[in-house]
Amino acid sequence: MHTFLTIVMLISAIIMVVLVLLQRSQTDGLSEAITGGAEQLFSKQKARGIEVGLNRLTIFFSIVFFLCAFLLGYYFK
Repeated sequence: MHTFLTIVMLISAIIMVVLVLLQRSQTDGLSEAITGGAEQLFSKQKARGIEVGLNRLTIFFSIVFFLCAFLLGYYFK
C-alpha cells in the first residue's frame, strides 16, 4: 500500500506541474484594468473551454496529491 500511494503521489505531482505550466497567466487582467481596458476585463471573466478543464484537472490532482500525502503521513509514520 505504501508503494502504491507513493507512486500515485509522484504521478499526481508530475501531472500538476505540467497542468500549471499549461495554464494562462492571470495577471493580464490587472494591467488591462489600469490602462483602461476594463470592459475587456469584465467580459473575460467567464473562462472558456480548455482553461476551465485545466483548472478543474489541477484542482483534482492537487486533492489526490494531498490525500496521498496525508495517508502516507498518517498510516506510515
